[in-house]
Amino acid sequence: MTLTFRQARHSDLEGLVMMLANDPLGSKREDVSLPLNAKYEAAFKAIDTDPNNQLIVAETDGNLVGMLQLTFIPYLTHTGSWRCLVEGVRVHEDYRGRGYGEAFFEHAIATAKSKGCSLIQLTSDKARPDALRFYEKLGFTASHEGFKLAL
Repeated sequence: MTLTFRQARHSDLEGLVMMLANDPLGSKREDVSLPLNAKYEAAFKAIDTDPNNQLIVAETDGNLVGMLQLTFIPYLTHTGSWRCLVEGVRVHEDYRGRGYGEAFFEHAIATAKSKGCSLIQLTSDKARPDALRFYEKLGFTASHEGFKLAL
């Protein structure tokens, strides 16, 4: 099967929300009721119209395999460089273990490089040990301690 990458389309939105909800953490924070919560529609529009954001999907044979969001952030640090933040990473459970996640990240890293980013970063919940091992296998290092404050 050939894996392709493209910008997410509005018609993908329901499937993307379902992917986000399809794990122990996502099932507690996502709303899978239909019609979709209007907040998803607003978020999709904001991401889709922001030149510093890309919501990318991976697909094979017309089926959604995965998703991730890239946000390009200018910084004064690191000599005024840009960095890429990776968020919302999911590979559909039916397609895990086939190397698609690695291929997806190769695409994400190439995209960040093409945008002139000097760094690509992400966070992953400590409750996701498989994901942490996956990111380390790709060469990411847990170099910082992260903090969050719910608002």
